[in-house]
Amino acid sequence: MLTPIKASTEQILQQIARADKTPALIIDKEEIRQKYCEFRDKFKGAKICYALKANPHPDIVKLLKECGCAFEISSQGELELLLESKIPPQEIVSGNPVKDHSFIKFAYDNGMELFAFDSYAELEKLSQFAPGCKVCVRLSVSNEGSEWPLSRKFGVEVEEAAHLLLHAEERGLVPYGISFHVGSQCMEPGSWVKAVEKSRQVWDAVAKEGLKLHLLNIGGGFPIRYIKPVPSIGEIARLVMSSVEETFPGDIELIVTPGRALVGEAGTMVAAVIAKAGRNEEKWLYLNVGVFNGLMETVGGIKYSFVSARHKLTYRENNDGATRWTLAGPSCDSFDVIATEVELPEVNIGDIIYITSAGAYTTSYASHFDGFPIPRTYLVD
Repeated sequence: MLTPIKASTEQILQQIARADKTPALIIDKEEIRQKYCEFRDKFKGAKICYALKANPHPDIVKLLKECGCAFEISSQGELELLLESKIPPQEIVSGNPVKDHSFIKFAYDNGMELFAFDSYAELEKLSQFAPGCKVCVRLSVSNEGSEWPLSRKFGVEVEEAAHLLLHAEERGLVPYGISFHVGSQCMEPGSWVKAVEKSRQVWDAVAKEGLKLHLLNIGGGFPIRYIKPVPSIGEIARLVMSSVEETFPGDIELIVTPGRALVGEAGTMVAAVIAKAGRNEEKWLYLNVGVFNGLMETVGGIKYSFVSARHKLTYRENNDGATRWTLAGPSCDSFDVIATEVELPEVNIGDIIYITSAGAYTTSYASHFDGFPIPRTYLVD
């Protein structure tokens, strides 16, 4: 099942197209509200922290603040954005285990209390620039079932995680908990369960040394619909919450950090066909948005759904009467290929193409490479 375009949203898309303001990203505010409420209700009692990297638009920050959401960041730039939006520092956690010392000092001086780490070198920085802060060790867990694995760059195994937490206490820090990430767009709910169980091994190892932990951060990775069905938030939450209740004490603090899952399906990109060509028996469509100015995740395997605004037909396999296209962006770089074998009806230069589930990691990744504009964002009710 593909993500539908609401009638009210399509009216806005058509207005953008008629005004020749493509490329643009339309964000459905109500969709974000509903997703936040679903996380809050399904992960009852957990602190929901929006991973700002997914889409840091200030109006999205304002919307989620009004909903009662907290935030997860990785950099000083993200923190400055949140502070400008009047987000209390106690509602912000640092999830990146690798931080510049100037960011650590800035965050600490502005009242942030909780930082992730996964190395002795990071502990030294934290002890120097954020003395007495709370720290969570990043545990390496399986990214099985993830379409965008994150396991190689960050995280440590159980024994080292325990040693790091004990060393943190020796350095005058407050060893507070454990964090992990199962990888982005994870299709296997059991991956969270295995990670929860592995986290308990660290919890028990330090408990034997007299160290009591308080928090478990299960990260994000919750999948959204692109062109195929995915496990629901509720399905994942049932398994995770059951595992946490069975594995950890009842007073544990739980953090969940969705990014893509809060904003992804709320976004629709509107782009224009700027050129067509036939090359080596392939039919090519060139859009005014591509890999460099909005669709970088296609490089990592994300497959979007494409909709011809004129024909009201969506991408699907074995679409009778459709033409098979290779879609590319506007830049002069041959790397700028969005998708291959996309089935759409015959389209013309100037036609509008909608790209659904485009709310996450589109404009946040985008650059002005080759002088092309980053899609302007519009939030609509």
